[in-house]
Amino acid sequence: MRKKALITGASRGIGEAAARALAGEGYDLFLVCRSSWEKLDQLRRELEEEYGITCQAALCDVSDQAQVETMMAKAGEIHVLVNNAAISYVGLLTDMTPEEWHQVMGTNLDSLFYTCRLAVPQMVRRKEGRIINVSSVWGNTGASMEVAYSASKGGVNSFTRALARELAPSNIQVNGIAFGVIDTDMNACFSQEELEALEEEIPAGRMGSAGEAGELIRMLVKAPEYLTGQILTMDGGWI
Repeated sequence: MRKKALITGASRGIGEAAARALAGEGYDLFLVCRSSWEKLDQLRRELEEEYGITCQAALCDVSDQAQVETMMAKAGEIHVLVNNAAISYVGLLTDMTPEEWHQVMGTNLDSLFYTCRLAVPQMVRRKEGRIINVSSVWGNTGASMEVAYSASKGGVNSFTRALARELAPSNIQVNGIAFGVIDTDMNACFSQEELEALEEEIPAGRMGSAGEAGELIRMLVKAPEYLTGQILTMDGGWI
């Protein structure tokens, strides 16, 4: 029986790339996104046809505990959990409403609690499992005009390290990836001029691709069991 990976935020960008990478490794998949059903279902059909795997898809607002519980029950046995879903807010902290703050925290950080608390018991029972949390370099250093996003990703990093310590005796690996600027739709809020200026600051001279991000997730899934509790940084030498 093939192992199954659950990926949140899977309809595009890093999540889609991770889905393609793990499908190439023979994993059955359970793909989740909040609202882009047509894209998600199209990806599901493509992966089943190309790789001969079983791929399920579901809409779920991962900031909603009840929706996550329903989704996880449908997913069943999960061997790899990739917490990728995230949203950003660019603007002054003083212009941000409490509702917007809670939306960022709910999607980016609370969701990890909701998914992990349901996936971990079955992993502990099997004495096997991998959890990969997608973070950001702003979780390491903080970014002006992105206080909520930075705070949420800093929380992701601490959550990852702490849970890794908790689960290491059960042979479950928990790691995170702090990505730099990856060429995805999340950067649509920036102008072409702003993106070009940003690329000039990156030693590699360019943004990373979603495919490269997906490849690193694939490698981390296959990494030695002794690698746990780490926040790997992939940013082209930027920070």
